Order: sequence, then structure tokens, then C-alpha cells
Amino acid sequence: MAKAKKLKVGIIGCGKVAHFHARGYLANENCELTAAYNVRIGRANEFAAVYGIKPFDSIERMVREAGVEAVSVCTPHPAHREPALEAINLGLHVAVEKPLAVSLADCDAIISAAKRMGVKGTTVSQRRFYPPVKRVYDAIKEGKIGCPVLGIVTMLGWRDEDYYKSDPWRGTWEGEGGGVLVNQAAHQLDLLLWYMGEIDELYGIWDTLNHPFLEVDDTAVAVIRFKNGGIGNIVVSNSQNPALYGKVHVHGENGASIGVQTDGGAMFIAGVTGITEPPYNDIWTIPGEESLLEEWKLSDERLFTEPDSIYRFHEIQLRDFINAVMTGSEPSVTLEDGRRTAELFNAIYRSNREKKVIRFPLKADC
Repeated sequence: MAKAKKLKVGIIGCGKVAHFHARGYLANENCELTAAYNVRIGRANEFAAVYGIKPFDSIERMVREAGVEAVSVCTPHPAHREPALEAINLGLHVAVEKPLAVSLADCDAIISAAKRMGVKGTTVSQRRFYPPVKRVYDAIKEGKIGCPVLGIVTMLGWRDEDYYKSDPWRGTWEGEGGGVLVNQAAHQLDLLLWYMGEIDELYGIWDTLNHPFLEVDDTAVAVIRFKNGGIGNIVVSNSQNPALYGKVHVHGENGASIGVQTDGGAMFIAGVTGITEPPYNDIWTIPGEESLLEEWKLSDERLFTEPDSIYRFHEIQLRDFINAVMTGSEPSVTLEDGRRTAELFNAIYRSNREKKVIRFPLKADC
């Protein structure tokens, strides 16, 4: 029997998070990591040397000379659009780090190009694959709480000045496109939308409470009405020292409540810190299932204390992406999912700027 062909993959942008993608691809028997691109060839050389692959400062040459068929876009998020579009227009399938882009116009350009070229695309949201996160989603889909009528995101974290100095693009509108909403809270915002569905309207505010050196938000709050009639609340902040937790809770029409603490203690920083506390289901009042919390917490804790656990869920999502490319199916997390998260944080910024309730959907120029 002929040996199955492996998909040749590459990395665009050789910063900290690129190592998570490289390790994810290396663990996948269905693909072969062959190349890396960075606008500064020196950084590409260093990264490629770690993994025994070819370095490039041209995406077109990377495709032509290394035969790359799919890529991960790991540049800083305000710089996702151009390399993603170039890769897509060269016929490559793309996995784009979170958030998909800062502006809705950039999101729409990436989505439109992928549809036109007939390639697969995913937005990285690896927390969707955490077992306690998926339990919440499965319980909602199975009707165990009835209609989800109240969704709450609470993320109380901390980022010090050294963090913002660690990369020159952090903490500015031009370089980062926003603050806690765009960078730290994107995962929890994605989960809220995954659980509660589409938004009808929103009122939001933001401020910079105790990081005077920042241009962008370190704290934001929003109140939401969802299209299913449910309501929601978002409180996210980088102003609590030491960091406390990130939680997403959903309350159902039948009175049952379920939730997950996705992050505990010091917030995870790719390539800098590990996972301080394993994620776990912190609320679960579905009749007959209340006693499962301790059992789940123990099994989840074992999973997250295994070696390389911080890389595991990038690997799982990238495996899902590669499978979609090879089978012609859709990835579990789509580019459109990434746009919804961008629409949400853009709506909060716009609401604060215009001092009014924002109706959905937002136009791409917002």
C-alpha cells in the first residue's frame, strides 16, 4: 500500500507563539513542517535552526522552494492581514493566531480571499478544546440547562510594565490595536459567543486604571443582549495584582448553572510562562450531575500537569485544521468565528467612543 502523502506546512512569523505551532505540527503524523518565514531573515534563521527546517524572507519563495501547502500566521495580530492574504492568494490553507485581526475590514478581507481561493482557514482558539470548556458547550447543546439565558465573562488578570516592554508592539493602538479586550480576553470572548450565540445589542465602556504608560485599555465592561433573548455581562481587566482568574459562566432557563475557570492565578503568556492552575469546571448544578465536579477536576488536573501540557491544545486544534484540509471538511473553529470575536471587542470600543448602545451586526469600517 502506498504511503499516505504528508501535507507540507510552514510558519509565518517566528515569535514566541510560533514555537507552539511548530511543536503542534511536529507531533502530527499527517503533516511535515518544512519552512519558516520572517520579515527579518535573522529571526527566521534562528527559528529554522531549532526545528531543522528552511528559513525564508519571502512567502512566495517559501511556497516555491519548500512546497508549503498550509501555514500558521503567527505575526503580531495587527499584522495578520497582509501575510494571511499573500498566503491565501498563493493557494495556501491558513491557521491564523488569535485574534483573527483587529479591524473587521481585515477580517472580511481574509475571509473573502479564503472563499475565493477555496482554501481552508481557522482562527486559533485552543481553549475550546479544553475538556472542562467543552463540557459546558456539550451540556448546552444537549439541552441540559434549557435555553442559555445569562452568560458572564469575568477575567481579572495582571500585566506589569515589563510585559508591555517585552515586545515593541504591545500597549499601543498602532502596534496592538487594543488592550485587554484584544489580547488577553479574546479567548473568553470567543467562548461566550460559542455558548450564547449571536449578539443583538451591546453597551460597553473601557478605561486605563493603573497602567499610565499604556495608550490602550487595561479594563473593560459590557452589557449584552443576545439574539436568543438572553443577556450577558463582560468584566475583563489587567489591573489586579496578583492575577486572580478568568471564568465563563452560563445560566439556563431551567435554573441550572454551569461554568469553567479557564485560567487561574498568573495568566498564561505564550513562550514566557506556563499554566499556573489547570482549568476546571467551577460551577455545575445540573440535577444529578453535581457530584461529578470533583471527579472532573482531578482528571483535568492530571491532564494539565503532564509534560508539555501547555502545547497540547495548540496541537489538538492544528490537528483539527490539518484534518479539515485533508478531508475537505470544515475546521471546528472557523475564520468567521474569529470575526465574531473581533466584532465584539470593536463594538465595545465603538460604544465607549460614541456613548451609546451598539446594534449588531457592525459594518466592516467600524
